[in-house]
Amino acid sequence: MNFPLTLTVADRQSMDSELEAAVAAAKARALAEKRHGILVTRHGADKFTVDLSETVPFGLTREHQAW
Repeated sequence: MNFPLTLTVADRQSMDSELEAAVAAAKARALAEKRHGILVTRHGADKFTVDLSETVPFGLTREHQAW
């Protein structure tokens, strides 16, 4: 899976399930590389990105609001 992952969700239920799946994929990659943390950015009510980030310490997940 390539990062960043961009998600556009239709409702709260799909938001929760899609974000959980994207963060799980990012965690798997982060654990394999042991160099990055995970950054989840909300760009609007229905749009998110999940990315590996050198600014987030390994083992942590941070959320950011960009709207």
